[in-house]
Amino acid sequence: MNPALWISKTGLDAQQTDISVISNNLANASTVGYKKSRAIFEDLLYQNINQPGGRSSQDTELPSGLMLGAGSKVVANQKNFSQGNMQSTENSLDWMIQGPGFFEIQMPDGTVAYSRNGQFTTDENGRVVTSGAGFPVQPEMNVPDDAKSISISQDGEVSVTIAGQAENVVIGQLVISDFINPSGLEPIGQNLYTETAVSGAPVQGNPSVDGLGSIVQGALETSNVNVTEELVNLIETQRVYEMNSKVISKVDEMLSYINQQL
Repeated sequence: MNPALWISKTGLDAQQTDISVISNNLANASTVGYKKSRAIFEDLLYQNINQPGGRSSQDTELPSGLMLGAGSKVVANQKNFSQGNMQSTENSLDWMIQGPGFFEIQMPDGTVAYSRNGQFTTDENGRVVTSGAGFPVQPEMNVPDDAKSISISQDGEVSVTIAGQAENVVIGQLVISDFINPSGLEPIGQNLYTETAVSGAPVQGNPSVDGLGSIVQGALETSNVNVTEELVNLIETQRVYEMNSKVISKVDEMLSYINQQL
């Protein structure tokens, strides 16, 4: 088989994966707290026909070699954890992290997942939980039935106003976590991430302390996907895909010509 056919085939596979990454970014352009991804490409092994620096004569060396590549592949998709824009909602249980950090969410199996989505609500027991799956926020906080309003300070102190009491009652202290390498976190859906060996251990702390982000109540962090940028990337990927397809078509024509003429 002509090597160009296989090389172009790897290019098609790589660009198709890139389109999948771009399409997922566009699909989540309105997802609260979503962080965009980018595909990381890598060239494949080379066939060294002439090694650079090899002897061309007794007193001379080859200034450059002849090395034929085997194509490309996508080896990773990297998350970009840049800050999204702030969307004001005026909902007292919408909390946004301004700066680095993740909310801690308890999963049904008892493990902890992490999220940038601060859309919270309360369940039948008054616990503060995620709006989608109803997973409790950690540390667990219970809003009393007679609470008239709930508020959270920039440093994560959660308090409620109760009818008949002049002062607010503190019901909990929010703790957030950050990672040395947040790009190493594993996304598992539902706006959640889990710790991996390469993300590093979570560094817990109160908001606004030791470099962690602060809490903004009544606001949400929008997706950091730039739709215009993603559309430009989509057009570029489409053009590269077309070029690889044309290479396969031209090689096929060359092989057909040889078969017909020889």
